[in-house]
Amino acid sequence: MDILAHALWVGAGVTLARRRWPITSATVATTVVLAALPDVLHLLPIIGWWLWGEGTLATLRAFAIAVPGQEPVVPALVELWSHHLHCIMHSAVIAGTVTLLCWALLRTLWIALLGWWSHIVIDIFTHSADYFPVPVLYPFTERGFDGLAWNTPWFLALNYVALGAAWCWLLYSNWKRR
Repeated sequence: MDILAHALWVGAGVTLARRRWPITSATVATTVVLAALPDVLHLLPIIGWWLWGEGTLATLRAFAIAVPGQEPVVPALVELWSHHLHCIMHSAVIAGTVTLLCWALLRTLWIALLGWWSHIVIDIFTHSADYFPVPVLYPFTERGFDGLAWNTPWFLALNYVALGAAWCWLLYSNWKRR
């Protein structure tokens, strides 16, 4: 799924959850950021190459929206770092380890991590084997589930119609409750 849709779905979920549980605005913001972060973090090596190397903004832009096999050429080390950051941020093994560490330190579930978890779960089913499959069991394997590519036109349209309906319902029901 695309970055905006991840943020909007998690925003809707947190908005709905706030009706039942006390969730601070900072937790809402952190949850939404963590929902988008896996698709942003892997761009850091490319941004670094652009800022402190020989990269260009055009290459960064092209990399950010590239389809598999059409990514612009970047140095091998930059590609390697970007790839592994993508794998790390889409791994249930890594997210599970971070969740358990937070649980051990905080003695409670850090709710904002649900943004990250939602990103992983949604991407498992909305990325195909041909379109950046999600390496959910990384570092044990980089294989991913063959789901439906989120950029399939009918699915993309359906997703945003569903998002529009969800947000309209949330806004209407909030207005009606007041």
